[in-house]
Amino acid sequence: MSNKVDNSNVLELSKEHDKLRKELDDCLIKINKLHKKLQSSPEVVEKSGDDLLGKLRELYHKAKELTENEVNVLMTLNNEVDSFLLQSVHCRKDGSEQKKKRMKADFDISRLSPAGSMGNQLELAASLKDEQVAARITPDGAEEDEWIVVKVIHFDREAKEFEVLDEEPGDDGEGGGQRKYKLHMSHIISFPKQNDPSSALDFPTGRHVLAVYPGTTALYKATVVNNHRKKKTDDYSLEFDDDEEDGYLPQRTVPFHKVVPLPEGHRQ
Repeated sequence: MSNKVDNSNVLELSKEHDKLRKELDDCLIKINKLHKKLQSSPEVVEKSGDDLLGKLRELYHKAKELTENEVNVLMTLNNEVDSFLLQSVHCRKDGSEQKKKRMKADFDISRLSPAGSMGNQLELAASLKDEQVAARITPDGAEEDEWIVVKVIHFDREAKEFEVLDEEPGDDGEGGGQRKYKLHMSHIISFPKQNDPSSALDFPTGRHVLAVYPGTTALYKATVVNNHRKKKTDDYSLEFDDDEEDGYLPQRTVPFHKVVPLPEGHRQ
């Protein structure tokens, strides 16, 4: 049987089944009428001879034939429907795989390179000098990584490593000040260009993202609740996880150039 279900064939089988069912119902009505007649007036059998019984026998044969035909049609129709359901599962699976590939591609695109190849990633990484990027760091004494906004100082092409500067003064009690980190390029996500909205990914409502919390230089997991970019305002309304106020999550407005895809395995 072909993997592609013939929808017109399913329709024809359904029509044929309806026709057989109607004929069978009519036949059964006639049989029931004869049964009632025989039960109420047994003497009619003697008056009509074998004609009445012969007619009843003919109706039984016809009902049997119609029933067998109906069973065959139903079995064929059942097989067609099973094939359709199997095909639908494969389609959903294929669609899901394609969706995963697109989501991964989205992540790779915004991480560093539009082309996704290592060569282009290295070229783009080298061009990020003095740019602000999102960086995954592990603060001293912390159990989990954090995402913060940093400035790129230098990129080592051979080591595939960034030297970045956290420009936000620290509050560790040791004079604070700015901190430098050396991070592998896999720990860096480049932001869309502020003066080029076309460089941003168009996140749909409901998509989980990583975004700079308003008034800070830290990035947290958030959910897109309104995509204002469709209205040419170039920002998003987001609900940040663990940002509850008075029992609900407030919507925060974040510019498009401060929003990136949520990295795989992100726990915040």
